[in-house]
Amino acid sequence: MADPKPLRADARRNRARVLDSAEAVFAAAGLSASMEEVARHAGVGVGTIYRHFPTKEALFEAIVVSRYERLAEEADALASAADAGAAFFGLFTRMVEEAATKKAFADTLVRAGVDVKAATSASGRKLVQAFGGLLTRAQGAGAVRDDAGITEVMAILAGMTLAAERAGWDRDLRERALGIVFDGLRSARPR
Repeated sequence: MADPKPLRADARRNRARVLDSAEAVFAAAGLSASMEEVARHAGVGVGTIYRHFPTKEALFEAIVVSRYERLAEEADALASAADAGAAFFGLFTRMVEEAATKKAFADTLVRAGVDVKAATSASGRKLVQAFGGLLTRAQGAGAVRDDAGITEVMAILAGMTLAAERAGWDRDLRERALGIVFDGLRSARPR
């Protein structure tokens, strides 16, 4: 299948504004907020939203994919950070902090019959690849133990995000739990 025709610059800006507004509206008012509320917040007509996202589920899916893409971009941007360990642990922390909201969108998609794994597969691969680059740099700097591969780190991350979301951890508990996990990931011999 051929790539869809690229969006004009103004259409890209409108789409990005709608996604940002939708995240803010759904975070503040819940997932039952209307498309009209999202349109008002974005400063666009509701028709603009429906042109980009024909259903609320399509909007939820785009939000989840957009988050994965933003995290991958953030990982790419951190690839040249002076402190490779801080970059790795900082992004790990951010992903756990975002888990509850992301999970709410993903749960809504599953209930609507959307295959979240398929919907996010390309953006998920980009994120794992970029996060793997941070891991490799952090290991090279002696900040993370050498025997922690990306598969193990992603399993730990998945467990942490699921636990934080399901148990409704507050910030203090999340920070303490992350501290313990990070102590386990740190290299015993910093370089």
